[in-house]
Amino acid sequence: MKIVEGFESAGKLLSRQILYALNITPQLRQSVADRYEIDDLEGTVAEMIYNVASRGDEAVREYTLKFDITLEEAAPLEVAAGQLENACGEIDPGLLAALKLAAGRIEDFHIKQKDAIWEGVAKMGGRQLVRTLQRVGIYAPGGTAFYPSTVLMTAIPARVAGVEEVIIATPLGPGGVVPAPTLAAAAIAGVDRVFAIGGAEAVAALAYGTESVPRVDKICGPGNIFVTVAKKMVYGVVDIDGLKGPSEVILIADETANASYCASELVAQAEHDVLAAPIMITNSAALAARVAAEVERLAKDLPRQAVIQMSLADNGFIAVVASLDEAVDLANSYAPEHLCLLVENPDSYIDKIKNAGCIVTGPRATVVMGDYVDGPSHALPTGGTARFGSPLSVNDFIKFIDVVSVDEASIKGLGPSAAVIARAEGLEAHARAVEIRLADAKRGNK
Repeated sequence: MKIVEGFESAGKLLSRQILYALNITPQLRQSVADRYEIDDLEGTVAEMIYNVASRGDEAVREYTLKFDITLEEAAPLEVAAGQLENACGEIDPGLLAALKLAAGRIEDFHIKQKDAIWEGVAKMGGRQLVRTLQRVGIYAPGGTAFYPSTVLMTAIPARVAGVEEVIIATPLGPGGVVPAPTLAAAAIAGVDRVFAIGGAEAVAALAYGTESVPRVDKICGPGNIFVTVAKKMVYGVVDIDGLKGPSEVILIADETANASYCASELVAQAEHDVLAAPIMITNSAALAARVAAEVERLAKDLPRQAVIQMSLADNGFIAVVASLDEAVDLANSYAPEHLCLLVENPDSYIDKIKNAGCIVTGPRATVVMGDYVDGPSHALPTGGTARFGSPLSVNDFIKFIDVVSVDEASIKGLGPSAAVIARAEGLEAHARAVEIRLADAKRGNK
């Protein structure tokens, strides 16, 4: 793993220059073109959305067969409700117990979050109402792999918020079926319906509705480049939780950090994807050398070794800087999805962190705990969007309605100022609407 020295050198590597929309690099475009014979990615996705919006289920089935070359015929779009509960008995009991434990912790965290929101609204004295979204669609990645944790981390906050109907769209896995762990997680999370649809066609079906798939108010969840482009295109028709990119972590470590812990965290992050960014910043050159050597050792003989090696080589590095304050400055500039503080007295640095999706601390700190069982959702802002974005939460599934009540006191006290501002903006009818009421209030007319 390469080591770079100095604040300036590290800053250049961490610079998020917006060169390509949605991080669609020329290399990624070429990969998509080679695999799917597509020259115009955005044009293809736009066409897919239009066809699904206009032809519904028929278009969804056509695209499912086109892009999933393992299928000989399109399966039913919706998974039978009984299959969700049956899946709980099909998976390993240890996995079932772990998913239930994680679900309980995720639910507890978000109940506390909801209570805090409602308490804040109550302090507004009826001037703001809270309403939950009626129907939410969750995209759960699938295909060659499956992620039941994503189902829990998105569906449970929606349920806690009070969403009336939670729907999942997920691609078919090997054998032309949705993997049992995904269905079991859906059952545990209280998902209402599951559709075996993937890619841009799933996003389009959720956004516009088809004969089988009901239209939703919001689409959440990560996906491949087709899903991400489609989510961007349907925003405005529905809400979205953001545009999720490759996973990333920055470790800030000092001389007290455990080199094995640092290395294991970098390798774990690299395991996600060839585009994942495993980065460490330290003020100790000796630690950097130890961690680099340990990374090389740990990265061998793992099932996803090829992915790990490519991620480390293309996107990973260790930066050695003069101080931990410089490390914090670099992290704030990068705005990582995950920020792990492997330093002495980490709490003293938390107030200095301005931009991060999630901060991980503690003597045994690892992002993996947050990924699965700690409680907060692991659906985090990526690609530098932690500068303005937040983790998925109960807030994503509610909306606020302001209440403006105008009585005698407010029209007399505030009305003249409203009329002055309206006239300054050239809106005479606005000003007169206030003045009619103001005149009646002064005369005592009802």
